[in-house]
Amino acid sequence: MRIFVTGASGWIGSAVVPELLGAGHEVVGLARSEASAQRLQAAGAIVHRGDLGDADDLAKAAADSDGVIHLAFQHEVAFSGNFAAAGAADRRAVEAMGAALADSDRPLVLASGMLGLTPGRVATEGDGLVPDAAVRGNPAGIRAATALLALSLRGIGVRSSVLRLPPTVHGDGDNGFMATLVGIARERRVAGYVGDGSNRWPAVHRSATASLFRLAVEAAPAGSVLHAAADEGVAFCDIADAMGRHLGVPAASVAPADAAEHFAYLGHFVGLDSPASAAVTRELLAWEPTGPSLLEDLEQDHYYREA
Repeated sequence: MRIFVTGASGWIGSAVVPELLGAGHEVVGLARSEASAQRLQAAGAIVHRGDLGDADDLAKAAADSDGVIHLAFQHEVAFSGNFAAAGAADRRAVEAMGAALADSDRPLVLASGMLGLTPGRVATEGDGLVPDAAVRGNPAGIRAATALLALSLRGIGVRSSVLRLPPTVHGDGDNGFMATLVGIARERRVAGYVGDGSNRWPAVHRSATASLFRLAVEAAPAGSVLHAAADEGVAFCDIADAMGRHLGVPAASVAPADAAEHFAYLGHFVGLDSPASAAVTRELLAWEPTGPSLLEDLEQDHYYREA
């Protein structure tokens, strides 16, 4: 298959590309910068220079492919305070690529998220399939609406699926939530958790995510929801304890009212209890996660190297 991958040079995309190439697929990767283009060329992919904001160009690239894996998102726009604009661009991209694949039964796999999907209980692939008024208008609601749009594309002859990612896709080189939390613990001299720290986060190693995206584009039935959760739920106090031991600082509770000040932009997320199951995904695609668990990974030195 000739597979068009957006976000191909990012943290997850840079694992997905060699996974696809190793399985014999041809990969066309979207590259916004020359540096990204060089990384894709070095990996063996074909470079498509473009931008996530150019929906017409994305549609052309999708039309020229046998399938699409959509990983990209305008994170720099979102984190600058304009999540609505980033979400709108993402929606336009999905609409355009979906229209280009219409009536072809070609796959479109959309990366989405699972954090906060069903607070306080284990989320399954069957959750989140009805618009929720409680999240309408906030970042989670914007991305959830785009995921529902992607699933609806099966109605126009697209083999669409949504692959939900946990809040931490971990591994050597991760600059996401875990690396940020290590940085906060190092700066504040305490590895914090909210309340009693019993709230749980699902997690997956980057290598396991790459294999699941490949399986999805190859074989996921139209309208599938997939969960990339290897760890169903890791208690936040255990995450903090591992970080504290390696940094030589105590693990300690942070009051919920102080979370925003202590954890900065992560303050809204660190107290969420959001475990998730991948039982349906494992059975549907015979997916067997690879790589260490989150707590095993946090015992390695790569999260504690200082720049």
